[in-house]
Amino acid sequence: MIATQPSAARTGEDPTSALAAALGSTGQLLRLAVGRSMFAVPIDLVREILKVGQMTTLPLMPTFVRGVMNLRGAVVPVIDLGARLHGQPSSLSRRTCVVVVEIRSRQDSATQVMGVMVDAVHEVVDAANTQIEPVPPLGTDIRSDFLAAMARLRGEIVPVLALEQVLDEGALSQAIALHITPQGRSPGALH
Repeated sequence: MIATQPSAARTGEDPTSALAAALGSTGQLLRLAVGRSMFAVPIDLVREILKVGQMTTLPLMPTFVRGVMNLRGAVVPVIDLGARLHGQPSSLSRRTCVVVVEIRSRQDSATQVMGVMVDAVHEVVDAANTQIEPVPPLGTDIRSDFLAAMARLRGEIVPVLALEQVLDEGALSQAIALHITPQGRSPGALH
């Protein structure tokens, strides 16, 4: 599949700031697997990495919403990155884990804590600015607006996820509303 959504470099945003944001302040990336694909996220956004534990599933949710989990008394939603990026939910294995991230909401700049289920976490790597490149206009297998940059890590080109876009509260809410709204009815219509 070829994604043709605009990336930061093609929407007029300063590509240098987009690349700097892709690295975060530490210049380190967490390399992880989603299905057969390898991705990276800025380590600055990661709060912790957990084994998949007990989650409460929520009725009428699309497959990318795995449920919610209790994280030291806080209710944290868990998004399945495989289902969100590729439409295929992750299958649970001994390497499956939940990466707890803290991102800024695009609506009100407040921080939100979410869990993202991934198939495996591999390592934290240092990535110098020379190893980070803009997202190409063609050839990505997910929506290019979900990508912040491309990183050269261990001889591979690894997409760096724009988690603020992937986990955008407004977009997730809209996708959930479309999923639970019966065709031909407005969200407020009586059954």
